[in-house]
Amino acid sequence: MATITYRDALRLALIEEMDRDTLVMLMGEDIGRYQGTFRVTQGLLEKYGSERVMDTPITEPGFTGIAIGAAMVGVRPVVEMMTMSFSILAFDQIFNHAAKVHYMTNGQLKVPMVIRGPSGAANQLSAQHSQSVDAWYAHVPGLKVVAPFTPQDAKGMLKSAIRDDNPVIFLEHPTLYGAKGDVSEDTEFVTPFGKAHVLKEGSDITLLAYSKMVQTCLDTAENLHQQGISAEVIDIRSLLPLDMETISSSVRKTNRAVVVYEGWRNGGFGAEIAARISEECFDYLDGPVVRVAGLNVPMPYARNLELECMPKPENILESIKKIL
Repeated sequence: MATITYRDALRLALIEEMDRDTLVMLMGEDIGRYQGTFRVTQGLLEKYGSERVMDTPITEPGFTGIAIGAAMVGVRPVVEMMTMSFSILAFDQIFNHAAKVHYMTNGQLKVPMVIRGPSGAANQLSAQHSQSVDAWYAHVPGLKVVAPFTPQDAKGMLKSAIRDDNPVIFLEHPTLYGAKGDVSEDTEFVTPFGKAHVLKEGSDITLLAYSKMVQTCLDTAENLHQQGISAEVIDIRSLLPLDMETISSSVRKTNRAVVVYEGWRNGGFGAEIAARISEECFDYLDGPVVRVAGLNVPMPYARNLELECMPKPENILESIKKIL
């Protein structure tokens, strides 16, 4: 194991997979000579050349479409979005083509590609650069959607994504790039999709989250521990497919659940998790499944207002008091 940053874990996954398979290539805005907005692709242009690390114009629908076409003939493109908010421009390519080609050709064509980049609020990037896109993508059949929290999962899940024969939406929170953690140095280490991770066991309440909000739940669990309340914290990490077996098992044990997500409360992916818990664990629940989410407003630029729009431990604690 090596202790490295989330950013370096992603870069290591790219290097290992590009060394393993010459059909893996990268494309996106400023990923080559500039080395990526968050420096994930630092040094890769020099290592692999411009045919495998391709700088693109500012045309998300264009280069996403090119990547889909390349994937259909056997290449394994990894597309970096400068921010996943910009991927909105390529929704038609992703929703109508990447997600549906395999189905519409009766399995004759595959689209083995990854679309990765920062999703969520960084620090004062304002409304158009701070959106959490997870719910939009997790709504679409034919896509796989993951949002790793730890550097270990960042590496393992990106390797799984690159090897997958389906289009994968890979969501990285911009505030996690500098986070450090232990990461396997095994070049064949992968983290499978569809399996949640129980980070902290507990008996009184289940806290469910993914990406940056996992840390918020861990902080809340520590606060609850000081009050004599035992909270179980689960990192969802794989949204599509979703591991309901682990989630349901935890809720049947604790009898209470709080789902935390950074995106807008209205129609967020946490609502899907809450609905499934209500359907599968109704007889075990001692209170309603509670959602703690971002406010239904465009993200403000002012830092004090930005912080007010995102879930905080005190918001979770307030919700927990209602069901305990």
